[in-house]
Amino acid sequence: MNQKLIGTFIKSLRKEKGLTQIELAEKLNVSEKTISKWECGNGLPDAASMLPLCEQLGISANELLSGKKLKENEYMQQAEKNLVLLQQTHQRNVKLLFAIEWMLGCFSLILFYAGILVAILVDMQIWLRVLVGVFGFIFLCSGIHFCMLIEKDAGYYECQYCHHKHIPTLKQMYLAMHMGRTRYMKCPKCGEKSWQRKVVE
Repeated sequence: MNQKLIGTFIKSLRKEKGLTQIELAEKLNVSEKTISKWECGNGLPDAASMLPLCEQLGISANELLSGKKLKENEYMQQAEKNLVLLQQTHQRNVKLLFAIEWMLGCFSLILFYAGILVAILVDMQIWLRVLVGVFGFIFLCSGIHFCMLIEKDAGYYECQYCHHKHIPTLKQMYLAMHMGRTRYMKCPKCGEKSWQRKVVE
């Protein structure tokens, strides 16, 4: 999906409508900076902004994602192409989130062990040792919490019995036994407990 092309398309349609960036931003309840970001090709409208933007510019979401006005005979073909591109973009974003989760987890563990080593090996008063250990533990707990938030929202968990895909609550994730990104949880659809794998698609 060519963000630069889409940005140029948004800009040209905005000018055709005789709207400034500020005026369009006010109609969409976003900042002028957001409109500028879209038009420069540095980002795409999110799901909440996409349809209102299309309505203001007098185009379809399919045309917006294509970066051009479409003729009737090419509309369906381009729609399928855009769906595939959106799915690929989503999968790339999820993989990036998983990489961030892994790095955050490693960083939190390193800080925790570094705090413990400092508390053990460095000559200091008892209260300071305890303080260093507590801070290390807080960093570890914070890192784990943020990793859980990332894992919860990136992709889905799939039931082994009915193959229903769902996003569990944070509480369910904390209480579930796990091996990597596979968790032993109850399926909200069939009610069976199973080892559910994280799936991206």
